[in-house]
Amino acid sequence: MRPIILGILAAFFFAFTFILNRSMDQAGGSWIWSASLRYFFMVPFLFVIVLGRKSLKPLLAEMRKPGAWLLWSTVGFGLFYGPICFSAAYAPGWLIAATWQVTIISGSLLAPFFYERVITEKGAIQQKGKIPFKGLGMSLIILLGIILMQADQANRISIVSISLGVLPVLIASFAYPLGNRKMMDICGGRLDVFQRVLGMTLASLPVWVVLSIFGLFTVGTPSKGQIIQSGLVAVTSGVIATILFFKATDLVRGNMQKLAAVEATQSVEVLFAVIGELLLLNSLMPSALSWSGMVLVMVGMILHSFFSHKSNLKKHRKQSHGKTFPRNV
Repeated sequence: MRPIILGILAAFFFAFTFILNRSMDQAGGSWIWSASLRYFFMVPFLFVIVLGRKSLKPLLAEMRKPGAWLLWSTVGFGLFYGPICFSAAYAPGWLIAATWQVTIISGSLLAPFFYERVITEKGAIQQKGKIPFKGLGMSLIILLGIILMQADQANRISIVSISLGVLPVLIASFAYPLGNRKMMDICGGRLDVFQRVLGMTLASLPVWVVLSIFGLFTVGTPSKGQIIQSGLVAVTSGVIATILFFKATDLVRGNMQKLAAVEATQSVEVLFAVIGELLLLNSLMPSALSWSGMVLVMVGMILHSFFSHKSNLKKHRKQSHGKTFPRNV
């Protein structure tokens, strides 16, 4: 239950991303600065946390071979947040938040690309993860809710806006869980959540530096308001939410069904994003159809978590009878 609670709290703070990105776009700010400034601001915050915990030296030792760090941090952070910010210029925050929930499906589909440690009667073995079809079925309920919300707004948004507002988010939905899981495998439990987030932030900086240089020559410098709001995103979403989410995934590392359940909690971002836009940006109240979609999202998340727990209980019973059973690593 603890990983689920952490996941919901992460969803609350992640929602600030969609709300503030939309706010910055409405004020005329460029997505380039919305993306890069967040990670520039994250560095000092995370550095102080890791230094205060006296765990900087192990992180630097782990990053002596930067190849994998640069690759998967670029995927997990660069190909995640760049497209998210780009989409804010073409679609409202609630639509981006809703589309982002496809990461629930994306995360489940990535299972065969990773290995799980399984304990059998013959000892421990490594085997490829399997797609959790029961959990995926519950995720499809969430997807149906997302489709209802998007369908309700389809007549108000042009095809171009839908394409540029949705397709980049689909890319991000695969990049984020892929980069996160790959770095968990590479770290192998040797680093805590704070170290890993700082390491990935540092390793993704080349992307943001290049993007910032491009921004200076194309859109000029960011406004004071955009700098302040980017700082808020860095604290709420970049630091607090990311650490909470990574902590939740660390608690279930090696168990693909539990991992899928944690990722499913991010569906609550839709509700938080809608409420935030209503309160802070004076957005229009969603229609009854959109609210129905949000209810489906919430129900799907609860069912997803329930079936995941039920499946793990069955595996525990198999263990007591001497049959094969998985174990977290």
